[in-house]
Amino acid sequence: MDTVQSYLHACPARTVLETLANKWALLVLSLLRKQEKPLRFNELRRRLEGVTQKMLTQTLRALERDGLVSRAVYPTVPPRVEYAVTDLGAEVGALFNTLGNWAEAHVDEIMAARRAFDERPEPQPIR
Repeated sequence: MDTVQSYLHACPARTVLETLANKWALLVLSLLRKQEKPLRFNELRRRLEGVTQKMLTQTLRALERDGLVSRAVYPTVPPRVEYAVTDLGAEVGALFNTLGNWAEAHVDEIMAARRAFDERPEPQPIR
């Protein structure tokens, strides 16, 4: 597929990018990829500081729908549900880890640029 196609509104790849561009999707996939075993919902929620129950639910559903995360339900009372990264999810998770490593390596430069931007005087209107 031509790379330019992904800029078109009707391109299916664009919907995939919308899911992956979500910060919680990035964090969920990265976390699940690093685990040796599947995680339960509340384990994920505890480890992902700041995520709400609603947002985690929406994120997990989107990732499961796209085949990036698997969901296993066990017939216990109450039901036990576990989430694991799929092979496809692990592949994109590796890309996310590269992005995370880049962010960590350049965080000081980015924070300095933000401070410089925030401290600069407001531009004057052109007369």
